[in-house]
Amino acid sequence: MGRKGNAVQDSGSCRGELPRLTISAHACGKSGGILKMPAPRAALRHAIPVVLEAIIAPLALFYLVLMLWGFRGALIAALGWSFLALARRLHRGERISMLLLLGTLLLTLRTTVSFITGSAFLYFAQPTAGTIIIAFVLFGSAVLGRPFTQRFAGDFCPMDPELLARPLVQRFFVRISVLWATVLLVNAGFVLWLLVTSSLHAFVLERAAVTYSLTACAIYLSIRQFVVMMRGDGITVQWGAGSDAALLALEA
Repeated sequence: MGRKGNAVQDSGSCRGELPRLTISAHACGKSGGILKMPAPRAALRHAIPVVLEAIIAPLALFYLVLMLWGFRGALIAALGWSFLALARRLHRGERISMLLLLGTLLLTLRTTVSFITGSAFLYFAQPTAGTIIIAFVLFGSAVLGRPFTQRFAGDFCPMDPELLARPLVQRFFVRISVLWATVLLVNAGFVLWLLVTSSLHAFVLERAAVTYSLTACAIYLSIRQFVVMMRGDGITVQWGAGSDAALLALEA
């Protein structure tokens, strides 16, 4: 009974997980290899729950409670969601995404400071300062050849260790670290400008629009660069069944 229960728990924890990206040999013996990318819908099914849980849900809850019960209630609601999400995953023995772990740590810090001071400005200024720090960490990790972006790969598209160890893939993560660092700095600049020019209610929505738009562009460029890099290394890139035409165009 215990073994059966564990098996059920293991299968449940793996539900929705993408298979690891790995390079397989051509059936005809052709040189190079084949890298089968997940279908866009499957990738979205894998990534959306991670983003919803770690970013969108606490933001939406903060805004909702802010409108109904004020700033301090919104602080408690957003932080409470993050702790509940962490506790749920720990209780079920599920993998905790780096996005959720880092987000909860940062949210705890900014909520503590803002709750003590009662300053909404500090609440939103702290993550902007954190964004700038993370951008410089990404730049530094790229210079040192130990790209920090590689740590987040498992949250959205798990990779086989042999694929990660390829020198070209390591260089890809270095370049992507620079790309994301640049995007974060641009985002921080926009957010700071909105913070000093917009009302609190408008700022929450405007910041989300700016941040998600820049993030979407960075994701597209990251995927496109990865596909171009693999094809340049003689690897045949194939998309899973049901690929959208827009993503297939990445191979062109």
